[in-house]
Amino acid sequence: MNQKERMLAGLPYKAWLDGLDKERMENKLRIYEYNAVRPDDMDQLTAMIKKILGKTGEQVYIEPPFRCDYGYNIEVGENFYANYNVVILDVAKVTIGKNVMFAPNVAVYTAGHPIHHEPRNIGYEYGVPVTIGDNVWIGGNTVINPGVTIGNNVVIGSGSVVTKDIPDNVIAVGNPCRVIRAITEEDKKYYYKDHLFDVDDYCL
Repeated sequence: MNQKERMLAGLPYKAWLDGLDKERMENKLRIYEYNAVRPDDMDQLTAMIKKILGKTGEQVYIEPPFRCDYGYNIEVGENFYANYNVVILDVAKVTIGKNVMFAPNVAVYTAGHPIHHEPRNIGYEYGVPVTIGDNVWIGGNTVINPGVTIGNNVVIGSGSVVTKDIPDNVIAVGNPCRVIRAITEEDKKYYYKDHLFDVDDYCL
């Protein structure tokens, strides 16, 4: 196996060998161009992000500035939105479902380094995939660590550090991120804490 094959297989690898450094530089240039597009040129932004990411739905928008390592390891479903300053280290696969929203400063890390300093100083690193389900809202300044799976219909509170899997239909928050309660049909009536909707079209 070359180093790219090792990276994609989740094995320890060296990130500067076998053309990986060239791939990252090519993607950095694409990201540079994306982040420099006029904010009112929505067609150009959409076309460019679809070239950067490995797979997208029809509706996808990421507010510049945005950063990722390779781009091709990121798959997002229909109706994906990410706010400013999102970082995705996609040395392993990042799979994101449909109707997912990222608040500002969300970071998704598939990349890691050995705990012991000797192999780390030699330059070995690794990647473990991250999966995010459908209908998920990730709060601002959240960090999602390697190997995590977040279920469907989940809300992750602001400032969370997600180190373990999160099940479906819950609110989870904290460092480390923990489930605080289930999401129920009762929640549908409120737009913020105990504030009831004053309109009739808030449900599908």
